Amino acid sequence: MELIQSFSVDHTRIVPGIFTSRVDRLGDYSVTTYDIRLKRPNREPVIDVAAMHSLEHIIATFLRNDPDWKDEVVYWGPMGCLTGFYLILKGSRASQELFELLLRAFKSVADAQEVPGAAPVNCGNYLMHNLEMAKWYAGEFAAYLEENAQNGEIFEYPKAQRLVTDDGQHFYDS
Repeated sequence: MELIQSFSVDHTRIVPGIFTSRVDRLGDYSVTTYDIRLKRPNREPVIDVAAMHSLEHIIATFLRNDPDWKDEVVYWGPMGCLTGFYLILKGSRASQELFELLLRAFKSVADAQEVPGAAPVNCGNYLMHNLEMAKWYAGEFAAYLEENAQNGEIFEYPKAQRLVTDDGQHFYDS
């Protein structure tokens, strides 16, 4: 079975950043999945699950209300490995074009007084939120983005080398 595209990224070398994960064509349209990586996989602790849940609610609300971007947002949600989020947008933009939007989104968490939609009628696990920890993670990532704005490494996936034998077998270096 063919490995999916996100498994061909070298997770031993990925750093926090904003990466284009994949572009899917849907007839005349395209959607792009972005990897918004907050933590180094397998090298630093993952994001606390309750804080991750709160970040999902707060930033999804921010993105879907941003006047310049709301019509492009298809999805914002956590990675199963708890090291970051996926953002799916209509169209295709370079990762660098999302920098200011995401910096504003993560900075906005500091001003949150409550987690939007954290009520039984709105959320499937409304008790699993941690606003204070969400603020801490968001602040950490915003500071990292600001410090690394000129570092191209935060916008380029480290790809695993795919070796293919003469008979079509695939091997990976990671």
